[in-house]
Amino acid sequence: MPKSCFIRLCGLLQQNGVRNTRSLSVEEQVMMFLLVVGHGDSTRRSGYEWHHSTETVSRHFNNICSRIVGLAPQLIGPPDFNNIPPLIANNSRYFPYFRDCVGAIDGTHIPCIVDAHLQPAYRNRKGYTSQNVLAVVDFDLKFTYLVAGWEGSVHDARVLREAMIDPAFSFPTPPGEKYFLVDAGYANRRGFLSPYRGTNYHLRDRRRLGGDRKKELFNYRHASLRNAVERTFGIWKSRFRILRGEDAHDEDDMDQGGDTIGQDAAPSTQQEDGHQTEMGRFRDALTESMWACRNQN
Repeated sequence: MPKSCFIRLCGLLQQNGVRNTRSLSVEEQVMMFLLVVGHGDSTRRSGYEWHHSTETVSRHFNNICSRIVGLAPQLIGPPDFNNIPPLIANNSRYFPYFRDCVGAIDGTHIPCIVDAHLQPAYRNRKGYTSQNVLAVVDFDLKFTYLVAGWEGSVHDARVLREAMIDPAFSFPTPPGEKYFLVDAGYANRRGFLSPYRGTNYHLRDRRRLGGDRKKELFNYRHASLRNAVERTFGIWKSRFRILRGEDAHDEDDMDQGGDTIGQDAAPSTQQEDGHQTEMGRFRDALTESMWACRNQN
């Protein structure tokens, strides 16, 4: 972390109520916290290095953690619904097809430790206990929305649906024709554009063209643009080792098991069927436009 960023973080935390104590300054408390989350240090090791008891380390860690959570509204802002992202506006592969796209959505699993009676609910498909975290990112690789705490066994689509339904989550629903890019685990409905199922999608499969080339072209461009959320998760977890847990898990690929998109998409309600049909027609029109432009060139 650059020194200027560290100083700014300490200043924000002081404004949010963090104070020097008799044994630790604000800077020392923040440094201790960053060593735990960034390097995966245990409280015992941190206590040894800082010459404090594990109780002192744990107390200050929890205090800094809760204060940083309190900074979330200041640091994580909603997407920009008014302007076309530069990555799209300046790239002929994406413009004008994705000009109304305002970001990408996906879920990721963060390993966690829970009480024995809660473990079945938190155990995910990979077999370890985790939280399912839903995130919206922009194409500058910045988080614009985040909701954490869901059990690891919960489907990504349910997390999104609950975030949209419950006003307490304040989900940034795209207005008008705007939409987010999502993977095949989510419904293709108004405000959310998913790829074609049963068609090559992952970037590594681009070399194996076959079947409906129009749909593969759309899926390839969709994947390359939506990859922003995967890259953001990768940067996030590489900087904060605590998010990876003791063992490395390939949790971001949990719903991406094969060469083609899985068929177990999220169930939809009858009220959503009309929105899905509308978004399906929109996706087909984008696909035809991409294919026609490609053939002309």
